[in-house]
Amino acid sequence: MAYGTVYTNGVIAVKERQLLGERLLRFPAMTEAEVLRALSESGFGAGSEDPVLAEEGALDAFIREYAPDFAHAAYFLLPRDFHNMKALFKAQLLSADPSPMLAPIGFRTIEQLRQMMEDRDPFFPWEEVQDATGAEIGAAFDRALYARLFALCKRHGTLKKLLVGKVDRINLLAALRSPDAEFAKRCHLAGGTLGAAQIEAALAGGEDALKNTTYADFFRMAYRAKEAGKPLTAAERALESFEAEYFEAQKYELSGKEPFLYYVFRRRAEIRNVRTVLIALRAGVGAAEIEKRLAGAK
Repeated sequence: MAYGTVYTNGVIAVKERQLLGERLLRFPAMTEAEVLRALSESGFGAGSEDPVLAEEGALDAFIREYAPDFAHAAYFLLPRDFHNMKALFKAQLLSADPSPMLAPIGFRTIEQLRQMMEDRDPFFPWEEVQDATGAEIGAAFDRALYARLFALCKRHGTLKKLLVGKVDRINLLAALRSPDAEFAKRCHLAGGTLGAAQIEAALAGGEDALKNTTYADFFRMAYRAKEAGKPLTAAERALESFEAEYFEAQKYELSGKEPFLYYVFRRRAEIRNVRTVLIALRAGVGAAEIEKRLAGAK
């Protein structure tokens, strides 16, 4: 159900008080028990045995109830449907259990997706994935997902701007990882401001090739990592956090549906970071290294 903007923003104002904020930055230096106690005291996960899953479910419920319209709900939930269908399809090809690959449900349950796969429902790109490789399957599902998101969000200026920024960053990372230009073109997502040829030229032009664009710092960071033979994890974290940072830069000027978006992006980022901290602490990773792994923590 869609509530009025004033009512929704009032609900968000209350929920914002439960955001972890700078408290999260202290977690890497704590023990797992201390982090779990701090989370419980802040209301994160509502006392659940798995606070991350509980908070993820609570945020999904909030999106479903308070999204201003279908396009805003789809921005957050439709990627889940495509991810889970892709996981089911790959698992079928490999005769494997899809469970470890599945994300929380989006608009459709796993059983509904199984039936859609059996029926070859045209909502998903079945013709493109026949006889495709693993990477090509992923690219086909991503192309179909973003084509639908752009169509749904075309009349929503902020959502469209976020999609463009996301697609351009995804395309840059994909090109940096691709074995050759031809493969990069096959994986290229439509809808961004950077065409496949422009990205190819940027890769040939060096780390400052995009210095006069919005993506200058992002590309330089990713390019340097590739040249050094390092994983592109820092750039991946930047991709994860760019939406929240987009609103952070103008947080005192948000209006209309923007507070909803800003709150969901921040809470999703916190959930990811809490998961990162807990996994790292259980693995014995040091505080300094954990801090590097946090994406957009404020």
